Amino acid sequence: MKIDPWSSKSYQDYTRLRDEFGIQAFTEDCWKDLPSPHRLFRRGVVFGQRGFEQIHDAILNNKPWAILTGLMPSGRMHLGHKMVIDEVIYYQSIGADVAIAVADIEAYATRNMTLAMAKKLAIDEYIVNYIALGLKPERCRIYFQSQNQDVKDLAYLLGRKVNWSQLVATYGFDGGTNLAHVFAPLVQAGDILHVQLPQYGGVRPTLVPVGVDQDPHIRLCRDIAQDFRLYSILKTKDDRIGVFVKVDERVSELLDNAEQAVKRLGFSQLKRITEYKALYIEDATEANIGAIDAALAVTEPSFGGYGFLQPSSTYHRFITGLTGDKMSSSKPESSIFLTDTPQDARKKLMNAKTGGAATKEEQLRIGGKPDECIIYELYLYHLLESDAELQQLHDSCRKGTVLCGACKKRAAELLDALLLDIQKKRMGAEEKIPLYFHNPQC
Repeated sequence: MKIDPWSSKSYQDYTRLRDEFGIQAFTEDCWKDLPSPHRLFRRGVVFGQRGFEQIHDAILNNKPWAILTGLMPSGRMHLGHKMVIDEVIYYQSIGADVAIAVADIEAYATRNMTLAMAKKLAIDEYIVNYIALGLKPERCRIYFQSQNQDVKDLAYLLGRKVNWSQLVATYGFDGGTNLAHVFAPLVQAGDILHVQLPQYGGVRPTLVPVGVDQDPHIRLCRDIAQDFRLYSILKTKDDRIGVFVKVDERVSELLDNAEQAVKRLGFSQLKRITEYKALYIEDATEANIGAIDAALAVTEPSFGGYGFLQPSSTYHRFITGLTGDKMSSSKPESSIFLTDTPQDARKKLMNAKTGGAATKEEQLRIGGKPDECIIYELYLYHLLESDAELQQLHDSCRKGTVLCGACKKRAAELLDALLLDIQKKRMGAEEKIPLYFHNPQC
């Protein structure tokens, strides 16, 4: 399988994607002890993760952590886009520092957008809606890639650890790919990692919630972060935990620093072999690697390094478009846009595909198929907060005790209320935008 971050392709076999690309399952253990777990977690919409244990630990132990997300200003904001900001708002409510990148450089490179067009679309279609949906200015910073010099400088520096063969293997670039497009993944890596620079909060766990189509960016960024570390912490072939210095300068000082750091964690059985640039921690186990890595990461900037922790990620399923394909801004008939009038949205919804039987009589006899129904997906993702109500709806459909017409009518009423609420809260949101671009707490 191939994942293309710039494709409109819809992915269905999420288990195969997990297995083939090494994505770990986002199981109940990942979220059950988080404060008021989000409906997208409870319902399996968020299905995969990389490195979420760092975020889980930070949340439960009140440690600093960050969210980095981005928006691609190339089309109108629809319910598929709303999923990510719903997650971000939840994470903000439980302590995350939020940074949002407006990917105007990427839109210029891959979507034929001018920077001016991207700016207008980002504000009118996304940022105003983010504010209406409940994103708070506290612990939040929004920026444009083209205007953040730190991100662009970091992207250039990160490029030293990436070669053309790696980009070809990851993205399928060829001789016809324009160089702005080639540079776009490095800018994304700059977006993700810059939140760990001292001026943006320092070394800390960082979560990037995305659709699975963005996993190539995550994999590349995790590799880059690891390549820029001064230390690596590994389990050796003889089952020992070793700290290894990756550079040739100041080796003794770095080993001294490592000894002090692991002693502060409570480890005492240490064996140092300077000529191998190694420190073995005899009383550590594989379960301790994460804590040791984090303790060393925060010390690396004092030696001229970055100390980047590999970014964590979560992956959500795509919501199906009203026509049965992926919901897409380029296909207005497939999407419910947040700026749609209730009348337009209702018309689209009433024409949408369902999981009902061919006739009323057949549905009463054998029931419907909610798991194949686009309308049921709208309830699951956006329209019903109560799990009990959702289960009742699911069971009623399966038994044939609720028909598609009634189900669509109820969905249309809930969608009307949602859109009217968003549109009401959009009024006055524009004047709040400077709070998100110039927040001194960020």
